[in-house]
Amino acid sequence: MSRLRGWSRAQRYGIAVCRQYSSGSAYPNVSLSTPLPGIPKPVFASVDGHEKHETKITTLENGLKVASQNKFGQFCTVGILVNSGSRHEAKYPSGIAHFLEKLSFSSTAQFGSKDEILLTLEKHGGICDCQTSRDTTMYAVSAEVKGLDTVVNLLSDAVLQPRLLDEEIEMTRMAVQFELEDLKMRPDPEPLLTEMIHAAAYRGNTVGLPRFCPPQNVEKIDRKLLHKYLQSYYCPERMVLAGVGIEHEQLVQCARKYLLNVKPVWGASTPANIDQSVVQYTGGIKMEKDMSDVSLGPTPIPELTHIMIGLESCSFLEDDFIPFAVLNMMMGGGGSFSAGGPGKGMFTRLYLNVLNRYCSYVREMVEIITTEFIQMTGTAGEIELERAKTQLKSMLMMNLESRPVIFEDVGRQVLATGKRKLPHELRELISNVTASDIKRVTTKMLRSKPAVAALGDLTELPSYEDIQAALSSKDGRLPRIYRLFQ
Repeated sequence: MSRLRGWSRAQRYGIAVCRQYSSGSAYPNVSLSTPLPGIPKPVFASVDGHEKHETKITTLENGLKVASQNKFGQFCTVGILVNSGSRHEAKYPSGIAHFLEKLSFSSTAQFGSKDEILLTLEKHGGICDCQTSRDTTMYAVSAEVKGLDTVVNLLSDAVLQPRLLDEEIEMTRMAVQFELEDLKMRPDPEPLLTEMIHAAAYRGNTVGLPRFCPPQNVEKIDRKLLHKYLQSYYCPERMVLAGVGIEHEQLVQCARKYLLNVKPVWGASTPANIDQSVVQYTGGIKMEKDMSDVSLGPTPIPELTHIMIGLESCSFLEDDFIPFAVLNMMMGGGGSFSAGGPGKGMFTRLYLNVLNRYCSYVREMVEIITTEFIQMTGTAGEIELERAKTQLKSMLMMNLESRPVIFEDVGRQVLATGKRKLPHELRELISNVTASDIKRVTTKMLRSKPAVAALGDLTELPSYEDIQAALSSKDGRLPRIYRLFQ
């Protein structure tokens, strides 16, 4: 048998193999690595250095930035991002950004209604969307590449020439009121808790201002107020036209045509009125809302307590942002069931130490959270650190396979910094994070005052002073309470 070891299966078993064309002539006995005779030598695309030039940026004469990244396909995602959000409403009634989101892609100078806009986009297989956050407003369209001229024209009109008719504003008031009521009544408390933790952490300033319009401001916001706000913040130097899936020069040409010498409906910009407030972390405020008497129909909401405890970290513009992102992955989280697939996050600290182990007692649950905060300052194990870094890089790369996600990443980075860190740069930064980096940023974070938001049955919730004391202790344990009667 040893003699046959080097033979092919056909040779071993005496099988006759005849490779030939359908015409009957035999295949040439040529190695697959040898070029076929008479066939031109193929030219393969090289990736060396290509990624460095993926994102192209041009600044127009009026200050507007045009950023693009080409991506193979018949469809593109193009949009205008504005450096404007709820954090900029210090001089205005809160809720303007919320209203502008609901009013987006309504009637404009060129389009008589939202239906007309949608019909125009349908001709190019397009859809549109507007999203506001605390610091950014994003108008986006996904459509066929050949409809780029129409798309940029429509975006320019939607952003700079909205009619803001009385009936549109009234409909928006109704939509906002409905959303506020739904926010309070929905069983999922996370959106409301997120609002509360921001208000607690940054009391009365910048990102601590309400992202949703407060009920008392719904009737205050009208066209005059909206125009005054738009005049300050919707100026070219605070905007980025971003696109993914199109040629850069083609996008620049459309930007010059539709965004260079356009006078907005509200008149000349007045950037002198822009709020220049710097984010100030305050902490120390506990936001509470007792939901023990809330009922939806015959089945009441269970008497649960939802708690968020936050500490100051850093801006995404700072170098420590990457170590904090790795720390976040290392701590993990999630529910007892996750749609992310088997094993998602099951080796993270919160999954191993908290999930499904402490779900009945509020005080004990808070103590587990404070203990986990304190244990962050210990030296991270090599295996769990590498696992967290690998998971973060994997999540980053998978997210950036989606065209709309790439669009948002390009737009937000260029809007904030004037440039874009490419995926390979971020991968390298993540790989360079060490256990000492994790310990350093954790120690720095624990020096800040906690911000606490709580929702639900608050009977057994520890006091803010006890939570602060636990986070200042060596073991993270809450002060003991001695009771004569249990």
